[in-house]
Amino acid sequence: MTGSGVRRVGEAYEGGGEAPRARGVEAGLLRGLRLVAYTALPAELVLAVCLVGGVRIPGAVLAVAEVLVVALMAGEGLLYLRLRRRGLSAREAVAELVPEPVLRLVGHELRLMTSLARWVARRPHGVAGADGVFPHARDQAALMYGFAFVCLVETVGMSYLLADWPAVHAVVLVLDVYTVLFVLGLHAASVTRPHVLTGDVLRLRQAAHVDVPVPLGLIAAVRHESLFTHEKTEGELNLDVGSQTSVTIELTEPVDAPRLLGAPRPVRTLRVHADDPRALVRELGAALTRVRTAPSPIPGPPPPA
Repeated sequence: MTGSGVRRVGEAYEGGGEAPRARGVEAGLLRGLRLVAYTALPAELVLAVCLVGGVRIPGAVLAVAEVLVVALMAGEGLLYLRLRRRGLSAREAVAELVPEPVLRLVGHELRLMTSLARWVARRPHGVAGADGVFPHARDQAALMYGFAFVCLVETVGMSYLLADWPAVHAVVLVLDVYTVLFVLGLHAASVTRPHVLTGDVLRLRQAAHVDVPVPLGLIAAVRHESLFTHEKTEGELNLDVGSQTSVTIELTEPVDAPRLLGAPRPVRTLRVHADDPRALVRELGAALTRVRTAPSPIPGPPPPA
């Protein structure tokens, strides 16, 4: 399961295989809808800013903008139904309608908000049946709590300063509250998404935006190595916590660790952090020994002539 020399191990967690693509009439409609969206959505944003700022907008302009948005949503809905009738699943149809970077950003935000609920409920993600669970968020907790407190103080201050502009105050208040939730969500995602060793796969994660499954058969070496500075180097992935990593993993061939918006990133060296790095190195070393010394399967009898 290789592609251009890079192991696409992430497919095991994303469903694998290539989804059906829009074709023919659907492809033409999709291009037209995206062209309208790229025009209408920025215009809507400009109108919203003008309205909040007290600028008077002619009624005809507002009406045209709203009709355009309604027509865009109706067109997206009809194309979605057409794709579903052609046999695409709901997820595949949405993937056709929405650009991948947008889907990834929305998915990231949803994972952050879900992580807040998991954090409160003390239900970590992806640890069922794991052979080893390695938390890594402890050393960033003080920094994240401090950052959230600063954002909260800023929210209170802006509410006082903008008390005489209720429309602006409402917009800024929503943005400030979301910023506080975003910061707490980043920490919650780190707490509820630890590194996990399951079977023959080591799953390395960071908050809600990095999730790299590494087959143990690709690991050439693992060592406890504390580093506090990390230069950006091709083929290396640094999942630092509090600007430090404590475990270095070297691979025999690269795996793909996609960037936030989906761009491929082949890596052969991974540096990660764990609250107990020695436990991670010890258990990973034992798992590597088990994999490398496992007896080869006994071949069955030859087929009859």
